[in-house]
This record gives sequence, C-alpha cells and structure tokens, in this order.
Amino acid sequence: MRYSEFVDQVQKKTGLEGREEAVRIIEAVLETLGERLTRDEQADLAAQLPNELKEIVLKRRGADRFMLEDFYNRVRARADLGYPDAVKRSRVVLDVLEAAISPGQLENILSELPEEYKEVFRKKEPGPLSPSAVE
Repeated sequence: MRYSEFVDQVQKKTGLEGREEAVRIIEAVLETLGERLTRDEQADLAAQLPNELKEIVLKRRGADRFMLEDFYNRVRARADLGYPDAVKRSRVVLDVLEAAISPGQLENILSELPEEYKEVFRKKEPGPLSPSAVE
C-alpha cells in the first residue's frame, strides 16, 4: 500500500477533515506499536510499509513492556487526543495497517503482544473491564 493511500484510508475511516491530523494519528499509533515490538519485529514490519512510515516504526528501540491501557495513553499523549478518541483512532490505524501487511506479519506482531492487544486489532471483543471499553 502506498503512503498516500494509507493516509487517505485513515482520514476517511476516522472522518477527519484534515490530512495533517490523520498523519499525526498514524505516527502516534505506529511509533507506539514499534516501541512494544522487538527490534527484529520492528524491522520486519517496517519492511512491509511505505518509506514514509518505516522510520516511525523504527524510531525507538523496541520491546518496551506495557499493557494495552498504556498503549492508548501513549497514543493519546502523542496525538493530543482524549482517551476515547485514542482508542477509536488506534483501531482505525491498525485496521488500515492490517490491510497493508501480510497475514503472516500480523500473526508475528500479535504473537509478541499480550492477549489483551487482540482487542485493538479487533481479533477479540473487549470485556467490561477492558481499557478498550470506552464507547
């Protein structure tokens, strides 16, 4: 998937008017995801992304251990969003990411993350105490 298509899809699915805001959210989510992955997995993911997104995933040394709520809080802080918007927009970015990478790459990413992260990738429904349950 090309960079412009990635940004366009996120912008459309989030209903944002400004392209700059879509880019800010994409960068916040991908940088946070990159922090959570091992360096090898960061490199594997980056290899499947457009050039403009590769450096974002590789920006920080990986394998920082944090739970899903912390993921959303990091996205919230980076993108200057409220928590509910951080949850919703993270899901959109990761939906678009899933379409941009191979199924095997997605499986590799999910294998490195705690079970609760399946919620943000929409592979599991959030429970009542989930940090994703903020509709």
